Amino acid sequence: QLVESGGGLVQAGGSLNLSCVFSGRHFTNYGMGWFRQAPGKEREFVAGISWSGRHTDYQDAVKGRFTITKDNAKNTAALQMNSLKPEDTAVYYCAARLYGVAVEVTASEYNYWGQGTRVTVSS
Repeated sequence: QLVESGGGLVQAGGSLNLSCVFSGRHFTNYGMGWFRQAPGKEREFVAGISWSGRHTDYQDAVKGRFTITKDNAKNTAALQMNSLKPEDTAVYYCAARLYGVAVEVTASEYNYWGQGTRVTVSS
């Protein structure tokens, strides 16, 4: 129900735009989140957006560099990542949470997950 794309290999300081397409119904009712998991580490919250798109939240390490957006007309969410660092290397997952009025940072609160897209940042 969620398909991510846009990952790849980029040099430090570069940019990538991750996209997540939602193929279910009533996308407007879902808050969206981006999480990442680096090798040997737990999955962690990166960014989230409420169902309306009016509220966003970010992990401190990405504030000012990453931007999450939600396009209800196109059933998509995106994560624009700028000034990438080697420590951003991970598999990135998008997730959808039904009736996500507020931004949720806990992975278990999300109902649907994509398969992940790999981001590798070289130094």
